[in-house]
Amino acid sequence: MTKRNTQQRRRLILDTLAAQGEVSVEELASALATSEVTIRKDLAALEDNGLLLRRYGGAVSVPQELLQEPVASKISANKLALAHAAAALIRDHNRIIIDSGRTTAALLPELSNKNGLVVMTNSLSIANALRELENEPTLLMTGGTWDPHSEAFQGQLAEQVLRAYDFDQLFIGADGIDLDRGTTTFNELYSLSRVMAEVAREVVVMAESEKFGRKIHNLELPWEMVDVLVTDAALTAEAKATIESHGVRVVCAGT
Repeated sequence: MTKRNTQQRRRLILDTLAAQGEVSVEELASALATSEVTIRKDLAALEDNGLLLRRYGGAVSVPQELLQEPVASKISANKLALAHAAAALIRDHNRIIIDSGRTTAALLPELSNKNGLVVMTNSLSIANALRELENEPTLLMTGGTWDPHSEAFQGQLAEQVLRAYDFDQLFIGADGIDLDRGTTTFNELYSLSRVMAEVAREVVVMAESEKFGRKIHNLELPWEMVDVLVTDAALTAEAKATIESHGVRVVCAGT
């Protein structure tokens, strides 16, 4: 199997487990023609989704009534479409920042097809998900002060860490889009977002069209700090033209 078939391989692991009740890392690696390291990552990801229980050297099945819906299936089709379009902008060996958020988190499965990435994030959940990728990127964390509202690290220490690096791209979401001003947020702690944008050569905002026109007073990134907006096909032609007038490239997923 190729590295592009992660989901297919994990499906086969579950099928084998359903048939046998338990499996070993060694037998799975042999049957699926991959490394034991990869199988362990698969088992960890499947356990996180409540689909099996890991045991020393392998895994056992769990009762059907305890199975949980996989996290990936809880991501909306719209967010997945945005993620696919955004991932097309990433080249192998890029140095990227992924900000915390559900929309940016949808990008992570797409990174399995990228080689040699260096990824900085301020999100523990994103960091943990990155560690499960087959093509596991070099992972950098901002550190800083934990903000329970955004579920991410913020503050001066995080800003200092970011300024010690330079990046090819930033991928960031938004609570709202102001056609005249830029991206907006409910969070009062948005200075880190601007530092992220300052240290990246290209800033990519991922936002569904439903975010447009929301009245949110905190301006997170003015349009002059944004290079690309990835949104969905429901964006109106008028809104697209307005955003492009600010020098921002607009990518509509699925078109």
